[in-house]
Amino acid sequence: MTESSGTAAARLVWPCAALLGEGPIWLAETRTLWFVDIKRGQLHALMPQGGGRETFDVGGSPSFIVPLNDGALLVGNGGKLQRLERGVVVKTVAEIDMPTHNRTNDATVGPDGVLWFGTMDDRERAPTGRVYRFDGAVREAGGACTITNGPAISPDGRWLYHVDTLAGLIWRFDIDGGAAELRTGTVFVTIDPADGHPDGVTIDSEGCLWVGLWGGWCVRRYSVAGALLESVAVPCANVTKVAFGGDDLRTGYVTTARVGLSEEALAGQPDAGGLFAFDAPAAGLRAHAVSLR
Repeated sequence: MTESSGTAAARLVWPCAALLGEGPIWLAETRTLWFVDIKRGQLHALMPQGGGRETFDVGGSPSFIVPLNDGALLVGNGGKLQRLERGVVVKTVAEIDMPTHNRTNDATVGPDGVLWFGTMDDRERAPTGRVYRFDGAVREAGGACTITNGPAISPDGRWLYHVDTLAGLIWRFDIDGGAAELRTGTVFVTIDPADGHPDGVTIDSEGCLWVGLWGGWCVRRYSVAGALLESVAVPCANVTKVAFGGDDLRTGYVTTARVGLSEEALAGQPDAGGLFAFDAPAAGLRAHAVSLR
């Protein structure tokens, strides 16, 4: 396992000024890094090899993008899962039975092609957020809290990591054998509020967990045992999530946000909401596609 106790720094690659940048994912087939701006209802696509950039206005509150096994994309948007083709929403695949003040948040796809995603109270007040599974039908799995983040799944598909952002907790659940519910879990990492709040999480090829810290000015890497290995500094406070891209999956892409920052704060962090990158100490994992059954 690659370990480092030092602090690296991320560089700006796209000054897109997202209000709430989130959900980065690298699609190797097209060499494209996708991410969302939840508050502006936008999807962004970066093609780093050729320098291409595209932005698609889809409306609503798009919070994640994942590939489907037929080549299209699936977007979590508000209370719906939507099919995206060539940057256009073409149909609603499923609707989520939840309170009207909730919306989708972060997501991941396991090696078995099952989508796991979280919801949250968009007012950030009530513990109405949950983790769901989608394998052709949407099923509630548990993980009640106000703001869910993650989930993320270990390379072997055994462990699911779920973030309770406001409580500062990253949980780990054993889903070996295709468990459909998060019944018993253990606290994997506790984040001191003075260091920020845990946001999106990602697992690398060594099974280590990366987490963006909202209000923490960095992303952190933790070992499979929960030990802090590395911190990557980001020049803005609200850091949301990491995805690994490039042909070798060794470029860490970091989304950030500027929502809620005062004019004074923005003067000190003018690149807030931008997309950043750093050289990772280990490769990431190839994104799995949702299996359409």
